[in-house]
Amino acid sequence: MRDIGFSFRDNSGTFTAEEFEKRVLANAEALHVAQKGEDRHAMSLGWHNVEEWAGDKWLTAYEKLAEKVRKEADALVVIGIGGSNQAARAVYEALGVKSGVELVWAGNSISAHSIREVIKSLENKKNIYIDCIAKNFETLEPGIGFRAMRDVLRSRYGKDYASHVICTFTEDTPAWKMAHEKGYELLPFPKNIGGRFTALSPIGLFPLCVAGMDIRKIAAGAADIRAKLLSGKDEDNIALRYATARTMLAEKGKTVELLSYFEPRFFRFAKWWKQLYGESEGKDDKGLLPMDTCYSEDLHSLGQFVQDGTPMLFESFLDVKEREEGYVLNADDVNDGFSYLDGKDFWEINKAAFEATVIAHSRRFPVLLFEVPAMDEETFGKLFYFFEFACYVTCNITGVNPFDQNGVEAYKKDMFRLLGKN
Repeated sequence: MRDIGFSFRDNSGTFTAEEFEKRVLANAEALHVAQKGEDRHAMSLGWHNVEEWAGDKWLTAYEKLAEKVRKEADALVVIGIGGSNQAARAVYEALGVKSGVELVWAGNSISAHSIREVIKSLENKKNIYIDCIAKNFETLEPGIGFRAMRDVLRSRYGKDYASHVICTFTEDTPAWKMAHEKGYELLPFPKNIGGRFTALSPIGLFPLCVAGMDIRKIAAGAADIRAKLLSGKDEDNIALRYATARTMLAEKGKTVELLSYFEPRFFRFAKWWKQLYGESEGKDDKGLLPMDTCYSEDLHSLGQFVQDGTPMLFESFLDVKEREEGYVLNADDVNDGFSYLDGKDFWEINKAAFEATVIAHSRRFPVLLFEVPAMDEETFGKLFYFFEFACYVTCNITGVNPFDQNGVEAYKKDMFRLLGKN
């Protein structure tokens, strides 16, 4: 299989190659801990072995249920927020619809306008299913989203609406029992995976299967990179090298990491990445602030700050290697000043802009480079597993628990009080 490549380019003198290689070896124990998995995190490591929730048994189950939905529906409303929708949405918005079923996203906002737009988008759909995804079904956004979508289903199907409802809930919880009593189809939200690590489970894979994605290729990509991350020489392990570069840069005062890309289809993936690293690392007054930039557009809005502003950031680039179908600029009879581009492909122009940006930015800070094989299911499987594993390694280096998120709950007590919840 095609591999993800990792390297960095540094013309800034931030640290030497020798310093970096020495630190990689010094951090090897953090890798070993992640490779083995810790007993204290046993109830958070269900993602660690791809086979557990993306092996043949579960893939077959997702495919069987997805086939039923595809035969009967032309829209599946995915209700969920954060880790309950980011991974599936990242692949879907990057690769597009591959079956006759459109995925519609709800339960990720408290905006009245947003929910009305979702409902409006369903008016011309012949048949609708919904998949409500929530670990313990206590989060406000999916709760009110589920209510709104139940109203939509009742208005269409009356008492038979329950046959159009799928719930991905944690087994043996009040929500699971409620769904069972109402006759909703049930998929398990893994007890041993936190939301932001659920890309390779029913949370991420089932909706994508409904949309026609090859979820077996996603799982195969993840399994392939897992095998490589759990073997080989420590100094060659790209998760360890990435984690080491990030922590060294943090020590140098680089407190913001930009995930940068010249392919706009990575936009939603970047949102998934921001949640993964923000919730996992941002605690105990530690952690990099994960942000993203979509080039070339953001070169005309943030480029000045990146190049000359407060020296607080560095960049990690996603660079797609496999050339896709392009668009060649033909010569014409308008003297527009761009004749030097006659016969050039958009792909070629985009790559030149990428290389120029890396050259310019690497003079200011080390630029981390990921060579991404292609925009396809296999690659997304690799990216999901790689960044999850590398996040675990990084947190082992910095000494924080990657699997809790107590800070997320801080605002909820006041919100529930203002809304009158007892």
